[in-house]
Amino acid sequence: MNEDISIINAETRKDKFINFLLNNKKKLIILLIGLILIPIIFFSYEIYKAGQKEMLAEKYNSAVINYKEGNENNIKKIMKEIINDKDKTYSPLALYFLIDNDFKISNEEINKFFDILIENTKLEKEIRNLIIYKKALFNSNFDNESNLIKTLNPIINSDSVWKSQALYLLGEFFYSKNEKQKSKEFFEKILLLENSSPKIKLEAKKRIQRDFSD
Repeated sequence: MNEDISIINAETRKDKFINFLLNNKKKLIILLIGLILIPIIFFSYEIYKAGQKEMLAEKYNSAVINYKEGNENNIKKIMKEIINDKDKTYSPLALYFLIDNDFKISNEEINKFFDILIENTKLEKEIRNLIIYKKALFNSNFDNESNLIKTLNPIINSDSVWKSQALYLLGEFFYSKNEKQKSKEFFEKILLLENSSPKIKLEAKKRIQRDFSD
């Protein structure tokens, strides 16, 4: 009797399973296809990204070589295109190349490129902070106090490894404006930082002793 009941229960479970498969056949097929396609799409995208990166590297390196050989045609245009590609490696390099080689580009456009890197490019936190610092450094020769501090605030209000450099830049900026009290305050802040760059801390100490001693 118990054996018969076990057989019936087994058959019932089998029928339920078959009915479940039949009733959900379309959903199960879609799920199976999805499980197969997702890895394929993922790896295809990774291969695509690697290919794009390689093309971008070739584009950048070719432009640099042409510039060094004296062929400057379209170099500025190519570097601008690379910046707009928002690549975490070559977009910053392209912007630095334009700045370092004094291409004729307006300050407004350079700042636009900085903002593309800072706001729209997937960068590691400290790389982004470095670019913020470089933007402030670029603008320090012509920008006003308010804008310079606003640019550097994300670094100053954080524990970034670039904080001491940002404070030093502001100290130099206010010293150049003959606002010595403000300048001194920024140099002094560097001395209080736990993770301040040893080199920057030493320079700040020298500046205080040399230029602000009574």
